[in-house]
Amino acid sequence: MPSRAVIAIDRAVSDLRRGSMIVVRDSRHGETALVQAAEVIGPDGLAAMVRLTGSQPSLTLTRNRVAALLSAPGEAAIQSFALPVGSSSGFVQNLADPIASLASDPDLKSEDEHRNLSVVQEPDEGLAALSIRIAKFARLLPAMVVARVPGLEVAEARAWAVDRGLLLVDTSDIRDYPDEIARSLSRVADARVPLAEAEDCRIVAFRPADGGIEHLALVIGTPDPTAPVLTRLHSQCLTGDLLASLRCDCGEQLRGAIHEIAQAGGGVVIYLAQEGRDIGLINKLRAYELQDHGFDTIDANRQLGFDDDERVYRPAAVILQALGMTQVRLMTNNPGKLEQLAAHGINVVDRVPHIFQSNDHNAAYLQTKFERGGHLV
Repeated sequence: MPSRAVIAIDRAVSDLRRGSMIVVRDSRHGETALVQAAEVIGPDGLAAMVRLTGSQPSLTLTRNRVAALLSAPGEAAIQSFALPVGSSSGFVQNLADPIASLASDPDLKSEDEHRNLSVVQEPDEGLAALSIRIAKFARLLPAMVVARVPGLEVAEARAWAVDRGLLLVDTSDIRDYPDEIARSLSRVADARVPLAEAEDCRIVAFRPADGGIEHLALVIGTPDPTAPVLTRLHSQCLTGDLLASLRCDCGEQLRGAIHEIAQAGGGVVIYLAQEGRDIGLINKLRAYELQDHGFDTIDANRQLGFDDDERVYRPAAVILQALGMTQVRLMTNNPGKLEQLAAHGINVVDRVPHIFQSNDHNAAYLQTKFERGGHLV
């Protein structure tokens, strides 16, 4: 049975993606707020929040997004703009989404106005910061409209939400969710799937308790779990893996790993449902659009409000352990994978470099990964 945190966050993600409001309660600091994802807020969204709470909403953003808007952002990881009375949904979306600010519609252009907004530095584990985490879980832009409910005791928050037909999520559920969802992965299918580069291959599927997208293990040959297993952690890339996009080297890395593991006699590819460094396909496409306007891959993610890399590798560690594999020879150029696997109980005995020839479309992308992303050559 899924835990309370898993059920609550799963429902919250669905509500936010539909454009609905949810209630977030911070029991630690005695706060309750009505929140809504900025990118899907409707024309009457701000007015509805004012009507329900009696307070003027603010727009919560990450420091990366604020830095794209202001020349001198604060130091806090999460920051909020107090929205002026009468602000439109278009104004909010322009602040939240750099793609909107590229539009030619003068109603969306409000550069001078947003530079005069007052910025509030939010605490790292406060209500606003944890609301941003839900937006990331939902693969939405990390930008939330937050209207605090004044004078409401924390103990009264659930009844307040129920009376208005709204879901309530406690900040403790948001904190617990990533670890719980990784621990909850269960093996749901195991089938022989011959591949062009590895005819002796099984695909094992692992599903999280919230019923979300499955992660896969491609078990090639008969790897010995008592010895270090040749392993590749590969994050899902629809454009590269399936469509053979030339903007990245993902497809080549996947097929190259399968070939090398088969040639070595056995190993495993962990195929993680973490599209676009775990910002999701839509946000990856937004990042591509920004790259076409001159930003590199890291700055494009930061313009959208994300960190350079949002991926976590605890699910990969859980899958490896479920397969009986605790020692690996890891095919990667990314030191973050080495560090995270080690932190979650997997002994990385060796790093196997995994580099492919660039092309005219991805040369700058690969150069950025090595020069700014810390990837190893």
